[in-house]
Formats: sequence, structure tokens, C-alpha cells
Amino acid sequence: MPEKQTIERARRDKREGKSPSTQAGEFVREEMDHIREGKHGATSSKQAIAIGLSKARRAGVKLSPPKKGKASTRKSAKYAYAVGQGKRKPHRRPRVSRAVSRVMKNEPRAAASHRALARQAKGAARHRSAASRSAAARKASRTKGASQRSAAARKAARTRARRAA
Repeated sequence: MPEKQTIERARRDKREGKSPSTQAGEFVREEMDHIREGKHGATSSKQAIAIGLSKARRAGVKLSPPKKGKASTRKSAKYAYAVGQGKRKPHRRPRVSRAVSRVMKNEPRAAASHRALARQAKGAARHRSAASRSAAARKASRTKGASQRSAAARKAARTRARRAA
């Protein structure tokens, strides 16, 4: 169950007209925090992101079901945002649930490190075309708002100055 604060952040993103993947980013962020806190681990950054996206789908973010994976996963994702949050029955097999929790606790924590996430982001960006990245940046600037745009411009100027030196 995602934290109240995370759901509120995702709702705010939706109101601001941001994309479903941006809304889902809040759940992924929460997942990374959980891994860092030691609530559980993850084998890789990809797994950690997948857990966050799954939570987002269950919370009603309009993300498409995972491309690969079992039909049951896709079905549960479809069901989650068709029915909405809070109307589903709890897990029927507490023993299985406990076993999964125990296994997750023993997973490594490095998946949420800054280095691992940077590597993951760079790899994901490499799969996209320059046009796609540029379009995403243009949309981001449209949905940012004046104060955030100004902060982004200051950051860009700092980066340019550092690269020039």
C-alpha cells in the first residue's frame, strides 16, 4: 500500500497535466526510499522500478500493462484501474505473502544507489531517439510553470559554466 503522501504527489502531477509516467515516478521514488531504508531490497534497479510501477497501476495511474509478463499481471493491472483503489479484497494467502516479504528483505540494497540509478537512466535514454528525448524535454518545459522553469534555467547555466571551465 503506497503512502498517503505519495498518492497526493501523484494526484498533484495529474492535476498539473503531467504524463502518467511522471505520476508513476512518485511511486518509483517511494520504492527507492523503501530500499534505502532497508524495508526490502531488489536484485536490480529494473526490479525496483517495476515494483514502483506496479504500485502505481494498482493506485489507479493510467499506465499501460507491462509489455512482457504473465497474462495475470496484465489482467490485475487492468482490473486495478478499472475498479479503483480500496475495493479489492486483501491477499488470500498470508503465508505466501509472508514468505515473499522474507525473501525480499534478503535482497541487496545496491539497486537504489545513485550510481545504479544513473546507469539505469543512461541506458534507458540510449534506447530513445534524439527526437523523442527532445519532445519529452519540450513537454516538460510546458508543464513546469514559471518558477520551476527559472530554476531549471539557472541549473543549466551552472552546468554550462562548469563544462566550459
